[in-house]
Amino acid sequence: MTKPAEACCSSPAAICYWFIVSLVVWGVLSLLGIYWRPLHAPSSVACLFAMAIGCLANWLKNRAFHCTITAPLFLVAGVAFLLAGVRVININTILVWRLVVIGIVAAFLLEWRYAKRPTTYRDR
Repeated sequence: MTKPAEACCSSPAAICYWFIVSLVVWGVLSLLGIYWRPLHAPSSVACLFAMAIGCLANWLKNRAFHCTITAPLFLVAGVAFLLAGVRVININTILVWRLVVIGIVAAFLLEWRYAKRPTTYRDR
C-alpha cells in the first residue's frame, strides 16, 4: 500500500514546473482571448486562471503546501475579474490585488512555518 504524499516546501524545480505550466495555460487562454475579449493576453483573468491551474498542477505533482492556498485564491480573484470584465459585478481592483498579494505572502509564510522540509544529505 502506498503512503499518501504529504505537503512539502517549494523547491526551485517545483517553482519552475509551476511557471512552465502557468505559461502554457496562459498562452492557450490568450489564444482563446482572440475570440473572447475577457481572456485577452494581458488581462488579469487570463493571468490569474493560468496561475491557478499552475498551482493545481504543482500541488498534484509536488504537493507544495502554499498551492493549497494560492490555487483557490487565484481562481476566486480570476472569477471576480471575469465577472467585472463582462460587467456582471463592479469590484475595486486595487483591493482585489492587495488581497491576492496578502494571500500569497500568508501562504508562503505558512509553508515556511509548517510544511515538512525535504531531507538533505546533511540531515541524515
